[in-house]
Amino acid sequence: MNRIAKTVEMVAWFDDKGKINPVKFRVEEDEDTKVIKINRVLNREYERIAGNPMWKFTCSSIIDGIESNYNLKYDLMNCKWLLFL
Repeated sequence: MNRIAKTVEMVAWFDDKGKINPVKFRVEEDEDTKVIKINRVLNREYERIAGNPMWKFTCSSIIDGIESNYNLKYDLMNCKWLLFL
């Protein structure tokens, strides 16, 4: 199974302890742009990929009428959000 990583624009909020809470993101497909609301964060974990610290979020959303699970990662070094399909 091939994993595809796409950079996305994210709206998130942080609590007073610095915990990240993703809300929604915008992804571009061809010439179409979609805004996906995150219904639930199922899991969050800290990981390092090639020495690069990241927060990994397993999320659930309803996309085109179908509930889908996916991973979002926040790259702490580069301040970027990545969607993994």
